[in-house]
Amino acid sequence: MSGNLQGRSIRLEVISGKNIDVPSFRVPTGIYVSIKHDETRRWKSAIRVLSSDNAVAWGNTVTLSLHASLTLSMEIWASFELGRTLGNGELIGNLETSWDDLLDHGDEPFDLSFPPVYGVHPSLTLKVASVHACGNEDSELFDSIVDCELARRTDAGHTRFAEYVASKTVSHLNDVVEHFQSVLEQCPVDHPDRGAALTNLAWSRLQGYIYKDLQDIDSTTCLFRDALALRPHGHPDHTLSVYHLTEALSWRYAYQYTTADICECIQLRRIVLELCPPGHRHRPRALDELSRSLNTRFSEQARIDDIDESIQLRREAVSLCPEGHPDHGTYLNNLAFSLIHYRFSHQGKSEDLNEAISLYEEALRLRPVGHKDRDLSLDNLGGALIDSFNQRGDINDLNRAISLRREALALRPPGHPTRDTTLNNLALALKTRYDKLDASDDLNEAIDLYRESLWLRQHDHPERHINLFNLSSALCSRFTQTPKNEDVEEAIALCQESLAALPSLHPDRHFSYMRLQEAYLSRYRVQHNPADLLLAVENFRLASRHPTQGFPDRIKVAIDWARQAELYQHGSALEAYRICLELFDDHVMTRSSIISRRNAATAFAGAQSLPVDAASCGVRRNELQRAVELVEQGRGQQWSLASRLRTPIEDLESANPKLAHKFSELSKRVSNAAQGSAPITDRAAADLAATEYRRIAEQWEAAVAEIRNVQGFSRFLLPPSYEDLQVAACHGPVIILIASQYSCNAVIVPKSGEPHHVPFPSLALADLEMLKVNFARAIRHASHMGPMESRTDLIALLRRIWDEIMLPIVNVLLHDLKVKPRSRIWLCPTAAFTSIPLHAAHPSRTKADRSGRELCLEDIYIVSYTPTLSALIRARKTMKTRATPSFVAIGQSQPGAGQGTVLANVDSELELVHTLVPPHIKFASLSGSEATQAGALEALRCNTWVHLACHGKQDREQPYNSRFAMRDKPLTLLDIMQNDAPQAEFAFLSACHTAVGDEQTPDEVIHLAAGLQFSGFKSVIGTLWVVDDDVAKHVVRSFLHASEGGIMDCTKAASALNHATYNVKNKVPLEQRIVFVHIGV
Repeated sequence: MSGNLQGRSIRLEVISGKNIDVPSFRVPTGIYVSIKHDETRRWKSAIRVLSSDNAVAWGNTVTLSLHASLTLSMEIWASFELGRTLGNGELIGNLETSWDDLLDHGDEPFDLSFPPVYGVHPSLTLKVASVHACGNEDSELFDSIVDCELARRTDAGHTRFAEYVASKTVSHLNDVVEHFQSVLEQCPVDHPDRGAALTNLAWSRLQGYIYKDLQDIDSTTCLFRDALALRPHGHPDHTLSVYHLTEALSWRYAYQYTTADICECIQLRRIVLELCPPGHRHRPRALDELSRSLNTRFSEQARIDDIDESIQLRREAVSLCPEGHPDHGTYLNNLAFSLIHYRFSHQGKSEDLNEAISLYEEALRLRPVGHKDRDLSLDNLGGALIDSFNQRGDINDLNRAISLRREALALRPPGHPTRDTTLNNLALALKTRYDKLDASDDLNEAIDLYRESLWLRQHDHPERHINLFNLSSALCSRFTQTPKNEDVEEAIALCQESLAALPSLHPDRHFSYMRLQEAYLSRYRVQHNPADLLLAVENFRLASRHPTQGFPDRIKVAIDWARQAELYQHGSALEAYRICLELFDDHVMTRSSIISRRNAATAFAGAQSLPVDAASCGVRRNELQRAVELVEQGRGQQWSLASRLRTPIEDLESANPKLAHKFSELSKRVSNAAQGSAPITDRAAADLAATEYRRIAEQWEAAVAEIRNVQGFSRFLLPPSYEDLQVAACHGPVIILIASQYSCNAVIVPKSGEPHHVPFPSLALADLEMLKVNFARAIRHASHMGPMESRTDLIALLRRIWDEIMLPIVNVLLHDLKVKPRSRIWLCPTAAFTSIPLHAAHPSRTKADRSGRELCLEDIYIVSYTPTLSALIRARKTMKTRATPSFVAIGQSQPGAGQGTVLANVDSELELVHTLVPPHIKFASLSGSEATQAGALEALRCNTWVHLACHGKQDREQPYNSRFAMRDKPLTLLDIMQNDAPQAEFAFLSACHTAVGDEQTPDEVIHLAAGLQFSGFKSVIGTLWVVDDDVAKHVVRSFLHASEGGIMDCTKAASALNHATYNVKNKVPLEQRIVFVHIGV
């Protein structure tokens, strides 16, 4: 020691530490620094919490005399108890230095580096000064060095445990267990260190279980329970003991799938979260751990509340660790994982996918080249981009996913603990590209990667089953490409092995069933063994019905099942269609807004044709009643879901008034929650709104279940049977026109008896699609012609409709069903039929005997349309009570900016309507500045009859935005749907495009006329294309003249329209006569 320091003292300030990693990876209660003062005493800093960025702040100061050793022994320790400590803990770093070396740094703080832990050097920030005084600011931190066997054996156990974690040598683990077991045996029940001894032994045994070196998890869990019992609420180590028990339960669940474990784990993690209130340094971790357990339970039980809560918790964790926080990237990644891996996979919401990709991109930005977690971000973003490709089909997403996962694999070389995961994930990306581009190099590489990943995963690996069914799928693809029997045999064996490894409710059994189906079907295509087709169908059935898998995957399976059953003419096709429509109904009902329901319905390739394909299947199997039920269940689904909330309940009010009131109130609340038109841009707020919607919807469903227990109401709101639907034909037959890729035909539902089949042998779906195109072209061409020019093309098309479609139907009506001429009939067109003016079918030729002109459809019958049979039934039910008649005429000749041009004849049309309305009827007119959106809604709500003259616009991209042009802003279909008008009876829509649906979902018949019918109007006259307001007046005048005797009866509207179009045939061009259609009663 330097002579000038003799007799002096040193003041040492331990300021902070960084890069502090615990070698065993065990979570410490805190970190402390120890300095050996002499052979009998040492100084210990306070125990401080290790922050998320592996840093510690102390600010402790000690003054030491220099008569002791020339060298200084400094140690960094991890402590595992907050209260009374057992032993020193686990040694993180030890450094011998001299006082001279420390004093050489002067009065400024400096870093003292320790030997590396896993390649990273821990360091302390110190400040040292030579002083005269010997006073010690932290004298209470001095400890006596006592040779205690309990402490010595505990410390030896910690040291050996760190060696075990680094080497995975089982003999090291045995030594650890022996050390900690002997300590426990020396701590009887009333010993103050027994809780610590139990915890040390249990923790080492748990790690041995995780690393597959020990099998007994039950006794380990009991040790943690005993420790917790010794550390009740209020004990300084209570929170940590609860955490330890949750870890044991989580790992036991991971290997044994015991539901009670994960439920108890969630309960305990809630306790931990309560012990970490807002502002607590461990709250983000507590939020994340609870979220992880909720995700786990969601995987087993598919309780959507769990995943919604999980996402809310992780949103809070992100908010508590904003950008700049060392854990910001981790919590971004975890939130994205919950969004995409759980909720998107279960519900298929594109908003979740988009948000997850954005979060993964941000996490990757925070993890540049060289960051220790970059491989994880690369892999996760790659997975999200594959999901994006599967939903949107952009090959750039898939190519980027492959590049990201190749980079991730390079960061996980042989020997890396998670190399197996990235091998599997890269293989999945390559297999996906093979399915798209049919590049055999991608397939072969995928198989090689899958095999390497499978080889790395031992038989008890919790995710080995994923490798098994993924490799099976790749082998099936190669078998299809180059039929080698060993490939398909191995594929079947792999799937069977994956199923054997999974409990009955594990969600991944769905994928095992799917891949096994794929294998059997591949073998059937080559070997044509009927037994393979039966096995494939059985696995289709199991996959589509698997209760813990989300609706999107099950719907895709059911669609594929139906297609394959059709292709191979298997008898299970009708069952597949029924399951698919049921799943669709359940899936769409989970959406909390009308627009999101439609988005959900259009998200599946091939789903739009399911109702008509199902009906066609029923017809081809001569199950006509079933065909009617299926087409009704699948068509108009959006209206069906919405109408459940407006179901008339007069009968229920008589049977159980209290329950009827409860159902009515809940229906209003669900409807209000679902019909919001303004999108919520704040994702957290949107999640909360969706959760609230689902909570109310669950109460509504419980009320429905309660109603079904009431005598006489067992089928309340269930899909209607044929007998229920036949009520629609009480005033005339309903003709369902089915346009399917498998057959085009009609089914007539008569007033009583069996339905009748009318085949169209010369008509295929492609013919109907071309007919639809030709009609649109002919209508456009006619609009540019003079009023007296012959519409030759249009006449020819209407003749074809008569000959190939409506004449065969009329023959059955007249000759088989004996439906008298001039009776009413209702047309219920599907798919391509919805865009064809069936009511205007006309032979336009002389009879064969030259005795006159052949009759057209509207000469023989009075034709109406109905979107669905249920819509017609509902409209008739609501006519039991009639309000005092009132008539309002709404017109807007000068719509607001961007809504259309000036309509010169609107005002004169309103005056005409006024003169023709019977004088005893209360009449009001709304036009000019009064014809606003709000004014029109109020008029629709308060009057029984409405005449609407303005611009109409069908939005083919988003049909709920279809609209009538008003002075201030448009009156949209969504506005109309929200406008309950139970007293309304009839609406005449003298506006363009009010009775034509959108291209994406023609069978949903989402148009303005249907919206008015849903809101309460029983009878509506709408238009199929552009209306000329100059000639429309002639039809309006003739229609009102034809209304009988001044009596306003909406059931006579169809007859009046029939007379009107006949009376104006010499005044109005053909395309303007047939533009009007009647919908409803």
